[in-house]
Amino acid sequence: MTKEYPFYIKAPVILLGIVITMFILNLLQDVLVPLAFATLIAILLNPLSNRFSKRLPKAISIIIAMLIALAIVMGLMYFLSSQVAHFFDDLDAIKAKLIQLLHQSQSWLEANFGLSTKKQVQMLNDAANSSKAVIGQTLSGLLGVLSVVFLIPVYTFLIMYYKTLILNFLFEVFSEENQSKVLDIITETKSAIQSYIVGLLIETAIVAVLNSTALLILGVQNAILIGVIGAILNLLPYIGGIIAIALPVLMATVTMDGFTTQLLIIGAYALIQFIDNNILVPNIVSSKVQINALISIIIVLLGASLWGVSGMFLSIPFIAVLKIIFDRIDGLKPWGKLLGDTIPTEYMGQLKRFRRRSM
Repeated sequence: MTKEYPFYIKAPVILLGIVITMFILNLLQDVLVPLAFATLIAILLNPLSNRFSKRLPKAISIIIAMLIALAIVMGLMYFLSSQVAHFFDDLDAIKAKLIQLLHQSQSWLEANFGLSTKKQVQMLNDAANSSKAVIGQTLSGLLGVLSVVFLIPVYTFLIMYYKTLILNFLFEVFSEENQSKVLDIITETKSAIQSYIVGLLIETAIVAVLNSTALLILGVQNAILIGVIGAILNLLPYIGGIIAIALPVLMATVTMDGFTTQLLIIGAYALIQFIDNNILVPNIVSSKVQINALISIIIVLLGASLWGVSGMFLSIPFIAVLKIIFDRIDGLKPWGKLLGDTIPTEYMGQLKRFRRRSM
């Protein structure tokens, strides 16, 4: 007979375990972040690799699948670089407009708040000096990204190549009576992640088209570039959408007179966000990943504090895998229900009281 410990003993132990886990995840960030991205990419490319492996050696089929994915990414990068070239064609006009807006802002601040031009310049210099540390951190972060870019393909290839070895290890770790549950968890996890990533890519493409079309209709310069960047930023849950709206508004401010276009941009982007949140995400992205909004926001913020931008991207797939595991283990099923988006129609306490009265 197993001994059941009271809640006031189990709760501190669980919290201590969570704290230790978070500390280890933060400490091993440089290793785990590229490994996590590589795992997602390997799961996504696995069906394509399996098709080639029917006629080709395993290593060759994996390389071909990775080259196809790389070609798609390079095509997107080429498209964006061509749009960036058009942006630099208009750089002189944008620069002149910025100088004009700067002088107008300085005059307005001096007239309404009594801040002289000299005082404003001093405040800008102080802000620039205080931001040097932030710029240094950003540059070091970019160097980290470059190292990750070289690590991810290597990890992806090795994960796909040793897939059978990894799966056999997972089966052998657990007893024979639990292997059916392990198989269910692995199968559903693979399906959920594949569905989530493919849905995310489809959603990004649709949002890019909607953004670019709206900006082209409104006559915003570099509409396609800004629309695509906005769709990519939209991959950052909750925060990316705000930045995505700020970019075209800023472009319209420095290239057009008045504020009518800016208001129309905000309205168009609000409509696109409504379509995205109420039509695209529920029907395309969340078909397999059923996580409620409260948990999504909390886990995204926790991911950002733990691993930065990478943590925001990885948080939803991670919590989806946890939900699949929780739903398969009897003692953890309440946690799986807490993560899900199914809302009970009545309280368990009310149900128990009703049963007691009816007995």
